[in-house]
Amino acid sequence: MHKFYIVGAGPGAPDLITVRGMDLLRRADVLIYAGSLVNPALVAESGAGVRLDSWGMALPEIVGAIEEHVRAGKLVVRLHSGDPALYGAIVEQMAELSRRGIEAEIVPGVSSLFAAAAALKTQFTLRDVSESLVVTRPAGATLESDLIPEFSRLGQTMVVFLGTERMEEVLARVECPPETPAAIVYHASWPDQKIVRGTVADIAQKARAAGIERTALIVIGKVVEGATSGFGRSVLYS
Repeated sequence: MHKFYIVGAGPGAPDLITVRGMDLLRRADVLIYAGSLVNPALVAESGAGVRLDSWGMALPEIVGAIEEHVRAGKLVVRLHSGDPALYGAIVEQMAELSRRGIEAEIVPGVSSLFAAAAALKTQFTLRDVSESLVVTRPAGATLESDLIPEFSRLGQTMVVFLGTERMEEVLARVECPPETPAAIVYHASWPDQKIVRGTVADIAQKARAAGIERTALIVIGKVVEGATSGFGRSVLYS
């Protein structure tokens, strides 16, 4: 069976791609990358003779390009931002290509989720603060409904992807105390990274004042406070 590679580019900083991912990127004959979501420095690292920006390409175009080059014996890398397992829309690509006799090998990447935790200098699961992490997105043009109110009642760490453009609406629907700590992390690990801290009540206003309009994560929960969150001692160090 023919094969192509789906590679997670990492959160933004070029040196946060995995060793395996970088090796494939440099060896690729054909690179199909996720537009401005991928750092141009990574695209420049590729030795690919054919580089296709998938921004604006429909699924049949992407699948057709992968099939064409794979059947020509080329090493094809489909480069997704972050980790392709989170909102990467990879299964629909794999399903169609599998029907055509082409299988995918997935190389995971560092999600912006974890780059955001690093930027905040915290951990999303923290003893006596939060033992669970909810990763979700708001309803919108491509999603009819969401569970943001229900998830927010759990009192655990919640990270919202794809919600920056409508953060006021998202935060208005959160059903946890308004004084709950929150943060907006823009372009985690990129040179222009921004971190805005506040509460559920004021974080949207603060983020807009900082000029954040898109490409950010919303983090809700006391873990945002990190070392001052009132965490308990881990049994690992007992």
